Amino acid sequence: MNYQKLFDQLRPFYCLLVTLTLLGCSSSSPDEEVPSGPSDLSMTVDIVGATSAAPNGDGSGEVVVSFSAKNATSYKVNFGNGDTKETTSNSVSYKYVGNGTHTYKIFVSAYKGPDFVSASESLTIYVAPGLVWSDEFDENGAPDSSKWGYDTGAGGWGNNEPQFYTSRSENVKVENGLLKITAKKETYEGAPYTSARIKTQGKFSFKYGKVEVRAKLPEGGGTWPAIWMLGSNFQTVGWPACGEIDIMEHKGNDPGVIHSALHTPSSYGATNNHGTKTVANVSSEFHVYGVEWTSQKIAFSVDGNVFYTYMPANKNGSTWPFDANQFIILNVAMGGVFGGDIDPDFTSGTMEIDYVRVYQ
Repeated sequence: MNYQKLFDQLRPFYCLLVTLTLLGCSSSSPDEEVPSGPSDLSMTVDIVGATSAAPNGDGSGEVVVSFSAKNATSYKVNFGNGDTKETTSNSVSYKYVGNGTHTYKIFVSAYKGPDFVSASESLTIYVAPGLVWSDEFDENGAPDSSKWGYDTGAGGWGNNEPQFYTSRSENVKVENGLLKITAKKETYEGAPYTSARIKTQGKFSFKYGKVEVRAKLPEGGGTWPAIWMLGSNFQTVGWPACGEIDIMEHKGNDPGVIHSALHTPSSYGATNNHGTKTVANVSSEFHVYGVEWTSQKIAFSVDGNVFYTYMPANKNGSTWPFDANQFIILNVAMGGVFGGDIDPDFTSGTMEIDYVRVYQ
């Protein structure tokens, strides 16, 4: 047999078979796209409770980070403080800790296999101090005796006040979730008015922190409601060496003007260290009266808005007796050097308090 002649005759068919085989083994065509990694990553960071008045949040420390990217199968979020989270969703929530206002840079990375793309955004967030003591006034009856004691009696209390402070339910009680301190026009133990003054002395005191009291103030000329603090050492060093922090004082004769003040050895009585703020509806609506006390300054606020800060340039024992524990006092006085003339038609006035909270 002539094999060369046979091979020549079959050569075209052999070449066609080889060509078809090679085409069949091809895994892609020139028009087919090769899969790519993640791209077009976008991210947003929302601070919970942020408003125009409180751009750094409501103090909860919570943020929501949202993100998306093409071709991504998973994400990793670095919160800028060493904490990270991995997820396959398009958002995560997170709570920062450590009180104060701090700035962090958040990184988000989108992954598909070993490929990734990243983006970042900075935020400044406020974290409120932790709650260390409070009274929410949830139990009807007398104030909680484990938290509150009483100043009782008359004698002017250093301010020519005419009331007699009692511990009677007529003057102080907890009712329907509120502490109610009521000043009344009545003759009692020779005094023409009664009221109440309660305090945490001997039960709770603290150094540095934030106090918030949600309260509605009494009406009536001559009423003098107060939310304040006094140095726990006042019985040994005296006043004003112990220091006094007046968180809120209000004159019924000057409705709507909130006073905050500091009394120190360098400025007491008619102190120069004070600020005022006009607030609407103090006797018909609740407002939060606050103070933030640190080793360097004392800042007073209403509804979270700071209106007066005390930070002496020359910090010494005379200008700053505020490096020792203080306790809390709540009372409604009548008249005196601050309250002024009492309306002859006044019969009673009540300060209602929803809560007292101390943070550190």
